[in-house]
Amino acid sequence: MARKDTEKNPSLKAPDLYEDLRDQGYSKGKAAAISNAKANPDMEPSKKGGEASPYEEWTRDELYERAQELDIDGRSDMKKDELIRALRNS
Repeated sequence: MARKDTEKNPSLKAPDLYEDLRDQGYSKGKAAAISNAKANPDMEPSKKGGEASPYEEWTRDELYERAQELDIDGRSDMKKDELIRALRNS
């Protein structure tokens, strides 16, 4: 059952999902956006952002290419763990 604060907001298309997301700690805006998007059958939103694999699963060449895109200095001399650290700190 929806709480009183969702009953005041007729723009929420999935108030129960909104409340579940709020209980999980999502902000009002993010919970509203996710619940409304999930209520639309044409959209398939995820709760969180992108699903890129962790850098540890990337090859050194893939890490190097990403470091090149970000113009990280000294990348050509870096080992895999150094590239990971540099990418995370960029």
